[in-house]
Amino acid sequence: MRSSGGPTRTPAAATRPRAGSTCAAWTSPVARRRSRRRRWSCSARPSCRPAAARSCWHPRCSTCGHPTELDRVFGTEASYAGTSFLTTDKLADGFRYGSDKVTIVADATLPGGLGTFGWDDEGVAAQAVTLVQNGILTGYLSSRETAPRIGRQSGGAMRADGFNRLPLIRMTNVSLMPQPGMSLDEIVADTDDGLYLDSNRSWSIDDRRLNFQFSTEIAREIKGGKLGRLYRNATYTGITPQFWGSCDAVGDERSWVMLGTPNCGKGEPGQVAHVGHGVSGARFRDVQVGVGKW
Repeated sequence: MRSSGGPTRTPAAATRPRAGSTCAAWTSPVARRRSRRRRWSCSARPSCRPAAARSCWHPRCSTCGHPTELDRVFGTEASYAGTSFLTTDKLADGFRYGSDKVTIVADATLPGGLGTFGWDDEGVAAQAVTLVQNGILTGYLSSRETAPRIGRQSGGAMRADGFNRLPLIRMTNVSLMPQPGMSLDEIVADTDDGLYLDSNRSWSIDDRRLNFQFSTEIAREIKGGKLGRLYRNATYTGITPQFWGSCDAVGDERSWVMLGTPNCGKGEPGQVAHVGHGVSGARFRDVQVGVGKW
């Protein structure tokens, strides 16, 4: 399954090793055994480019943003990137999408966001819609057509990428909201044994946005709260609600930054949209990493 994403940039402090480097690689059986089922932190440090990809924004784009698009949920827009496991009965049942640390908001009014605008293409004013509140599914990205089917008003997410395309429900600025307590650096310092993953590299997810595999450009070992050696070809996989349910720490406002991508894809004929993703870094337990052979 295919999904579009933005460019990436590796920070100078964690340069990806050259081929043949003496750093342990994911292709090493020892590295793979040691890296599976570990606790890790993912980075959300600012980039030199406003649309740079970071490892924390793509799980939110693919596993929360796309599956909460209500046209996907109803099966009226399945082309290019599939439908959704977040069916409307889960909204009524108070479905647990993630841990209590996870609050995700789609906000088209955030200053500087790639998904910020005044009105959508149905004339609905930009607004903030809470998708997940303290781990519970609470809303969807919606339109004038779809929102009444769940007894709500449009969330103002209907957009087209040109005059000759039909508007579709698109993400706005879908952000993992900061939580008071620890900055990203303090989360790393609080982690005894894990991995620090940074800069999205590739992505793969099924057509219901449930089973995913992502990779990052770099991964650094965390030992005793300090960043250590560098790995390459880092990959991780999971089931969406299990992955977000394992989140036990989210950075506070000191680490929060707005990222995003200028070319999120959907529809056929294909359309691209600017979408934003705010994040302050987060930690997840027992994530399966080191997937596949390279």
